Amino acid sequence: MKVRLYEIFTSVEGEGILYGTKTLFVRLAGCPFKCFYCDTKEALPMTSGKEYSLDEATKLIENNLAKNTYKVNFTGGDPLVQSEAVSELAKFVQQKKIPTYLESSCYDSARFAQVLPYFDYIKIEFKTVDSEFVDENHYSKLLENELQCLKLAVNSGKVTYIKIVVSSRTKIEHFQHLLKNIFDVISKSKVAGFIIQPTYGMEEPDLKQLLDFYDAVHAYYEEVRIIPQLHKFIGAP
Repeated sequence: MKVRLYEIFTSVEGEGILYGTKTLFVRLAGCPFKCFYCDTKEALPMTSGKEYSLDEATKLIENNLAKNTYKVNFTGGDPLVQSEAVSELAKFVQQKKIPTYLESSCYDSARFAQVLPYFDYIKIEFKTVDSEFVDENHYSKLLENELQCLKLAVNSGKVTYIKIVVSSRTKIEHFQHLLKNIFDVISKSKVAGFIIQPTYGMEEPDLKQLLDFYDAVHAYYEEVRIIPQLHKFIGAP
């Protein structure tokens, strides 16, 4: 089995409920989609990065593990594109007693179910209609997969949180409809956090929009947080 990696590096976690932790990032190459605000466009092609055997990849991870690393974050691209290889790499990290963290768009619930046993922290990222991740004709199918991934994660007992990236394009009525879909399928007690992440450097939402999004989530889940990407403010990768 081979795996194509774009890069491996240690940095500060800039997003989500583990914001600020020292993290080894394993960036997988390849994603069949592209949000308009994507900040890793160079890792989207399956021809990007470099191909390794699994043995080579596990040695690369081991050699890059710094002291006091809090977790290993598998990101992309999208890790689900290479689900079989990602399962093996995450299993290797778990055997070293280091927490594993999955960062995915959750576009395929079958692939998600395959990797789920090997991850300790799960971020379920729900895409908004305006993200351009898929066109409007395919959005309902995407949402169906994201909701199924959410159910799988919380039912497995994994530490699971929700993230939604919002921009100045995001309409509150669409956002509210998305929230209803989410909390129709899970109880708020099942999630470890809800993060609203504003876009950075393009189509940024203003404060009023952010507060409206906050209030919309708060109606379902009181521990909502608005968190921008920390790493961009401190100049970290």
